[in-house]
Amino acid sequence: MTPPRLVVLISGGGRTLLNLAEAIEGGRLHAVIARVIASRADAAGVARARAAGLPVGVLSPRDFPDRGAFDAALTAALAAERPDLVILAGWLLRLTVPPQLAGRVLNIHPALLPRHGGAGMYGARVHAAVLAAGDAESGCSVHVVDEHYDHGPLLAQSRVPVLPGDTAETLAARVFAAECRTYPAAIAAYARTLPARGAD
Repeated sequence: MTPPRLVVLISGGGRTLLNLAEAIEGGRLHAVIARVIASRADAAGVARARAAGLPVGVLSPRDFPDRGAFDAALTAALAAERPDLVILAGWLLRLTVPPQLAGRVLNIHPALLPRHGGAGMYGARVHAAVLAAGDAESGCSVHVVDEHYDHGPLLAQSRVPVLPGDTAETLAARVFAAECRTYPAAIAAYARTLPARGAD
């Protein structure tokens, strides 16, 4: 079977992207990363992706006159790659999902949605919110992306305990370890349910 084509969107360090690349290399994810698109030229993930031999482009909102122009350029860039799936891997902008990619954009969030999601909830802020709420557990959630932040059908969740003495950093490390297992497995399982792009 032809491996699904992934376009991966990043805004930061690229750890999730590199985990997916390692999962592909290790045979845990039957896919090919056709393109990486970063929202910032200075994102550390850009250099890391290039070092890993992945094709990388930068599309930054600051290079466009308004958000509509940026969204149009991103939609065109995605369409050019004909991806089977678009994978958000630390993409910090709200994504306007093009109609032709409805149901084909996935995200991972470092908490157990619907808790601790929404606009502005990313990175250490999420883990700090979990600790402030006194939750006994946290984890990660993979979901299909729709027009709202951290919304859309859930595909997978993995749970980790919140331990006495946890900080946002120690909890983040435990959650990220769960993400590294959960995201490749969820992408692989979901890809198997999708019709070929020409059959949509």
